[in-house]
Amino acid sequence: MRILELFSGIGGMHFALKESNVEGEIVAAIDINTTANLVYKHNFPDANVLNKNIQGLTGDFLKKLNVDTILMSPPCQPFTRNGLKKDTKDARSSAFLHLLNILPELDIENILIENVKGFEESEMRKVLIEHLERSQYIYQEFILSPHQFGIPNTRHRYYCLAKKLPRKFSFEVGPIEESIKLFNTSNQPSSISQFLENNVDVLLYLLPEKVLRKYPTILDICFPHSERSCCFTKAYGKYIEGTGSVFTEKPEHEFHEVYKSIQLLDADSEEYVNQLKKLNLRFFTPIEIAHLMSFPRYFSFPEISNKQKYMLLGNSINVKVVAE
Repeated sequence: MRILELFSGIGGMHFALKESNVEGEIVAAIDINTTANLVYKHNFPDANVLNKNIQGLTGDFLKKLNVDTILMSPPCQPFTRNGLKKDTKDARSSAFLHLLNILPELDIENILIENVKGFEESEMRKVLIEHLERSQYIYQEFILSPHQFGIPNTRHRYYCLAKKLPRKFSFEVGPIEESIKLFNTSNQPSSISQFLENNVDVLLYLLPEKVLRKYPTILDICFPHSERSCCFTKAYGKYIEGTGSVFTEKPEHEFHEVYKSIQLLDADSEEYVNQLKKLNLRFFTPIEIAHLMSFPRYFSFPEISNKQKYMLLGNSINVKVVAE
């Protein structure tokens, strides 16, 4: 396969291709985010990473690349539960709509699309299916999460696989599939401890006092033995509620003792915070989140801020799910 990676971000699709052992060459990776492109190039120095607005790509330009496969993860913000859900009317949908409009001009045999859960109920999904059927593609849609593949993280995402007729899949297509029965994979759960960094400077990632005072009851807390964590978003580290789990290396019984003790204390008191500080509650590091998103252990970041790392990871994919 000669592959074009669109909305390529930090290279999640490229890593997934390598892990899948499917033969293919990434001919070009295109994204408008210069920081994402920097991370991609850092991990794949020889890759043809292009800083371009996808909405400006022409059929002629794409045909000159001589690709037969497109992998893409278009912006999910128009469809997220926390967004305005402007759907096709959102300016961030324009590039995806543009690609669908020029699809008939291209000789593309295989397409893989990843997006947020909720996309399957969107107007954009209807537009996608109309274009696929009009261009004579057969397709299968999925809603899958890493925890179904043994990764201790929940991240439900929409996936669509499409093949140009007369090519066929090795399975019978049908309605949106939410099980892993079509996959030859183990779903034996792993513990969080297997995804942690060694020698973390805990002080850099401790939750600040204002968070301990205001949000102790809504924190989703993971322990080394935990076999689950919440979806990490691009706002992780900036906001608390709904952006991802936090971690403590303390045993669970100690956690319960501390939380029982603070019920009797005033949240404004010094003792209240001191009790919570015993747990050393901290954010997961960017590399730990990358591990939970199944990026390989050799994945690394160039010199960028943790805020940028969290944002890029929040917009990325789970490598194992796509590889499967």
